[in-house]
Amino acid sequence: MPAVRVWLLFLLLSPGLASAESLRLVANPWPPFNDQKLPGKGLASDLVEQALKRAGYSTSYVEVPWERAVRGLQRGDYDVLINAWYSLERTNYGYFSQPYLVNRLRFLQRKGDEIRFENLADLYPYSIAIIRGYAYSKEFDNDPHLLKVGVGSFENAARMLHAGRVQLALEDELVARHLLARELSSIRDELEFLPLPLSENGLHILVRRSHAQHHEIAERFDTAIQTMRDDGSYAETLRRHSP
Repeated sequence: MPAVRVWLLFLLLSPGLASAESLRLVANPWPPFNDQKLPGKGLASDLVEQALKRAGYSTSYVEVPWERAVRGLQRGDYDVLINAWYSLERTNYGYFSQPYLVNRLRFLQRKGDEIRFENLADLYPYSIAIIRGYAYSKEFDNDPHLLKVGVGSFENAARMLHAGRVQLALEDELVARHLLARELSSIRDELEFLPLPLSENGLHILVRRSHAQHHEIAERFDTAIQTMRDDGSYAETLRRHSP
């Protein structure tokens, strides 16, 4: 039997593979991890698209605000949210891959404010700007005594902090440093990190559970990331996106 006919027969007998060939990816703008204006659309986008291509999928990619991305995944508008931290609530509508990056979450204060942070109770007197809809850590998210002020972006959080409207802002360290060196450069020298991070969170893709192959997509993605680590292309991608 000719090779082309064998391949077509294989596709007909493998509906899961055929239907999984194209995936609709979504992320929120989150430089340097996700940003259509950056090379490779940012570090996380670049890694995910490379891994899914290796896993046998073609992809399309859009960026929308975080809450729209989550709602779109829940409605089935998108197949894969590519920049998700783990939370139990998200497992109701999505299936997590293994982490493919790690985010180090740190608080920022106005320079000289001398806020001390060793445990969450130390932060009870202060207002903290956070991104609406984000999951930071189980303890932080569920602590009712913390005064959290929801904002739409870290840029808003940093400007509120600089203006004295909040006492702290919380963000991934690489994201904060990226934006403070660019869009927020005018206030960069007036803000500083607290020494102790809140947490280190694994960054995952989140595949919508309503997709018939959600488990297979995540599993094949995990395998592809491991092959990238093994052959050096993962490390090369990190170098390409380093400041």
